Amino acid sequence: MKHSFNGDSWVWQKHREDRLDAFQEVMQERPSFEKWLEELEDDYGNSLVIDTRAEGKEHLFGSLVYQQDIDSREDKKAFHFYVEKDCFITAGIDLEDLRSNYSDAVYDQMDRADNAIEGFFILLGEIVGYYLSRIDIFEESLTDLIWKIKEQNNVQILEKIAESRHEILIWKNLMIPIIELKIAAEEAFGESIAEKKEFKRVCKRIERGRTLIREYQQEIDTMINLEEVVSSHRGNEIMKTLTVITILFTPVAALGALWGMNFEVMPELKWRYGYPASIVLIILSTVALYIYLWRKGWTGDVLKTKKKNTFFQ
Repeated sequence: MKHSFNGDSWVWQKHREDRLDAFQEVMQERPSFEKWLEELEDDYGNSLVIDTRAEGKEHLFGSLVYQQDIDSREDKKAFHFYVEKDCFITAGIDLEDLRSNYSDAVYDQMDRADNAIEGFFILLGEIVGYYLSRIDIFEESLTDLIWKIKEQNNVQILEKIAESRHEILIWKNLMIPIIELKIAAEEAFGESIAEKKEFKRVCKRIERGRTLIREYQQEIDTMINLEEVVSSHRGNEIMKTLTVITILFTPVAALGALWGMNFEVMPELKWRYGYPASIVLIILSTVALYIYLWRKGWTGDVLKTKKKNTFFQ
């Protein structure tokens, strides 16, 4: 299907199916293009080739993964493209694939584009717009997660943080090839595209997506650092508690060890107040040890009651 824009000054030739034979006409004119098509049979992923050898006939072509399922590596969508000044060809994508409700508005926007390069970047802008809509949903879940860390922190929350980190890496992985395409277009077509209004607008959208991904990634890293601090503190608290308990029960253990000895001569067997004296000795030595640990500051918060909605209490 062909669409002409801006008074038939340039054309978008699109094929919904992922058909490489859609590029047969271009392939006959450019041998390098045929080599790229052969490579696609083995690798269905991102690729980009720039050709600037012929003055005025600069072009770029390749493939772009524009959708990727968060849970399944194999569940992804990619399309192939060829872009030059007067025409761009795509196979395997349509605006409906991006769940866009503004197809007519996008075509009107393309009609204002001066050339096919600018029109192609309007299409890329719709892809980035789709990413931004999904990132907005991600933002809601991330905000909820931020508060859950404080309200009901547990290992399940840590698992959700790891899942969020993986998801933001997926969005970043999808955005990087589009950033490369932007730079490649500036390399191939120079000022003829860099100063175009629609191109600049799409570049700003790309930058917005990059900024959001970067900031959310920093938020997730901060949450992970916080979890590490909390885990470290609680681990230290457990060790401190065990240490205090061990020390406090040392007098009992020592006296119990003496009582368990079976020597022939045991003078304390005749003591009338042996048991009361031993109990008092255990209590006094235990209290003395606790006072010593308390003055040293080694008991800390071990004996304090836990509070809700706090990280360390």
